[in-house]
Amino acid sequence: MTATTHKPVLPRQQLAAKVFHWVNLISLFAMMGSGLAIYNANPVFGGRAGTDFPGWLTLGGYLAPGRHWHFFFMWVFGLNLLWYGVYVFTTRRWQNRYVSKSDLEALQKSKNAKRRNYVFHRLVYTAFIPVLLMALLTGLGMWKPVQFGWIVATFGGWQNLRTVHFLTIPTVLVLMAAHSILAVTVGQWKLVRSMFT
Repeated sequence: MTATTHKPVLPRQQLAAKVFHWVNLISLFAMMGSGLAIYNANPVFGGRAGTDFPGWLTLGGYLAPGRHWHFFFMWVFGLNLLWYGVYVFTTRRWQNRYVSKSDLEALQKSKNAKRRNYVFHRLVYTAFIPVLLMALLTGLGMWKPVQFGWIVATFGGWQNLRTVHFLTIPTVLVLMAAHSILAVTVGQWKLVRSMFT
């Protein structure tokens, strides 16, 4: 007799969720790379003497192409967030994707490790919302500082705006790492694979 091997059954993911994750991932990394090309032309930290990022981390290589790529993927990123937000709202997916009062209570009282992992996962997923919106808001202020002068003023000036915009990069990377690690913890690698296969 020969032993039969069974492929692990992957969780089913909605096509809309898969498309959102793929487009979001591609556009975020493209904006990071092109943003670093823009940074090299005029560093946020250290003025003209600031440390440059290596060319292989950048998209566009220098200022003008970097800006073109950055603005193109800004629209892809923004529209992707908009349609997914409408989708999440109309399908009520927000009810089991984002942190709730019961999750916070479970975090305080529950001894169930799996339940707590789900709460942490939802906390990270929810934390993406203000960070990504902050990246868009500060980006709009930098793109059109006259038309969106109120954004610049809200952040206390141009340099503060650029600093906050730049700091959304490491914040998003940390959240992405936490999101991936928690997905593996909650659903093992099959949960991560299901989003991209």
